[in-house]
Amino acid sequence: MSLSLKEIKQPVEADLKQFDQHFRNAMKSNVALLDTITYYIVHSKGKQIRPLFVFLSAKLFGDINEASQDAAAFIEILHTATLVHDDVVDEANKRRGFFSINALWKNKVAVLVGDFLFAKGFLMALENDQFQLIKIVSNAIKEMSEGEVLQIEKARKLDINEEIYYDIIRQKTASLIAAACAAGASTTTKDPETIEKMRLFGEYIGIAFQIKDDLFDYGESDIGKPTGIDIKEKKMTLPLIHVLHKADRSKKRWIMNIIKKYNNDKKKVRELVSYVKENGGLSYAQDALNDYRERALEILMTLNPSPARDSIEKLVAFVISRNK
Repeated sequence: MSLSLKEIKQPVEADLKQFDQHFRNAMKSNVALLDTITYYIVHSKGKQIRPLFVFLSAKLFGDINEASQDAAAFIEILHTATLVHDDVVDEANKRRGFFSINALWKNKVAVLVGDFLFAKGFLMALENDQFQLIKIVSNAIKEMSEGEVLQIEKARKLDINEEIYYDIIRQKTASLIAAACAAGASTTTKDPETIEKMRLFGEYIGIAFQIKDDLFDYGESDIGKPTGIDIKEKKMTLPLIHVLHKADRSKKRWIMNIIKKYNNDKKKVRELVSYVKENGGLSYAQDALNDYRERALEILMTLNPSPARDSIEKLVAFVISRNK
């Protein structure tokens, strides 16, 4: 089935248009340089996937309101701030085809811009007494930070098993989509069980989303990402973890030797990519992805049928079947 974002956005199209202005207003500053940078950020932003999760999650339980707009803006501000900081940490010069903030204005300014965005998000929520939203976002920031540090800690020793892998991606990637879904729901229902249900739904989608990203590293789609880039960066992803776990002692040594010493040798990286493919790494990761998608959809199907439920189901398919 061919999925278009325009079709998925239909139940909340008017709210997304209103969101554009809400987001701009939330980012404004009296400092000219900050205003220039936030204007640049607004005009280089992506597909609005996270605000879409916020609005559709809200629409499942009632009418979208001003609190829903605040929640969508805060989630997008949080996402933007973490990307700005990530680009500094990763020394990245491009983001979605645009120059990164650190490439244009240097690291010091980029770090301060990220800090400014976090502060703006919290102030906006405080000014509107959005305490539940603050709790949801604060927990997401904590989780994302812990996930990043856990990944750095484990990358040094390369001792990542499946349990640790899932801990890292649940915190680092899935926590933000989980926060988007919980934040949206919290603006139209006050039932803690319902909000937690939507948080868990988002977490499962976030995990599936990251596993999909792992699969891209093995050349499954033409996304402009060089094959084997995760291996070159010594990232232990699910397909690699699976074949490593299955391998005998000599093969384990061979795999670890490439990752530790020959991760910049294109020929050896290609050999390892081929080995992972031939030994069931991709099919194992695809099965895990499908399992998390099904867990998410099981939660969704417990909710009343509605255009919003149809759209969020299509959004799940869109983010998991994406080619980039």
